[in-house]
Amino acid sequence: MEALSRETLEQNMAQAVGRSVTFSIWPTPEAPGARTSDAVFTPEPRHTGTSDYDRAVTGIRSPQITVYAPDKPNGVGILVAPGGSLRRVVLDKEGSALASFFNARGYTLFVMTYRMPGDGHEEGADAPLADVQRAMRVIRASAREWKLDPARIGVLGFSAGGHVAASLGTRHDDAVYAPLDAVDECSARPAFMALVYPVITMQGEHYHPGSRHELMGDNPGEEQIQRYSLETRVTRDAPPTFLLHAADDPAVKVENSLAMYSALRRAGVPVEMHLFERGKHGFGIRDAQGLPVAIWPELMMNWISTKV
Repeated sequence: MEALSRETLEQNMAQAVGRSVTFSIWPTPEAPGARTSDAVFTPEPRHTGTSDYDRAVTGIRSPQITVYAPDKPNGVGILVAPGGSLRRVVLDKEGSALASFFNARGYTLFVMTYRMPGDGHEEGADAPLADVQRAMRVIRASAREWKLDPARIGVLGFSAGGHVAASLGTRHDDAVYAPLDAVDECSARPAFMALVYPVITMQGEHYHPGSRHELMGDNPGEEQIQRYSLETRVTRDAPPTFLLHAADDPAVKVENSLAMYSALRRAGVPVEMHLFERGKHGFGIRDAQGLPVAIWPELMMNWISTKV
């Protein structure tokens, strides 16, 4: 696959952002369990690099979905949970940068923001799960509007967003918020789950320190550790799963994906895993250019096409 220049990638992102549509996940101005405030708070994305498309957002109390729709939908929707160490959500590297690749194959992307577990929300460490459950239900309830099959909507998560996505895949039936309307009658179970350099475990020696701190502080109990170590939450009801990781990842160790792969295999859940020698962490699409791992979007889309 020929490497694309950063200029071309940024032009693609600019076009995708210009065509996108954004709406709130919750019907209330802020998520029902959001930390109380004197006024509705809509944080502005901040630029974290030299590019206009290195945006991140913090202080989220009103999670949103940005839709990147193809000209010719293939009926499959993907809810995307970008990473950010559970301190922020990156909007472009693992959001808008995906659009041109996936839209070209007919996939509709729903890139979400979600609340942080350490921001004082009522749900605590389950705030991201509440948001991603609601997001999946909202998309499923409005699937016809986007020319999607409600039974063909999956989830894709990166890094700490991989923990959010894997929480949905393994804990989609957990009651972490009170139902609000007819949307909450929809199933939150994703049709498939794709995890890219995901945070999975909170135990042993391979956990990601930043994510674990945000989820459970500095001195978690064994019950907390097990609750949020998602390899321990896998059952036969988990959706078919695609795993992708670089062996030289210095931040989220590849053992996270290995643990999830083994747990899914034990449970009899269909799983495919791709490990690359090089890529480090957070390569997304832009930083994968010129490396063998750059082929990952094609690998993932080819896999999805066999599962839904």
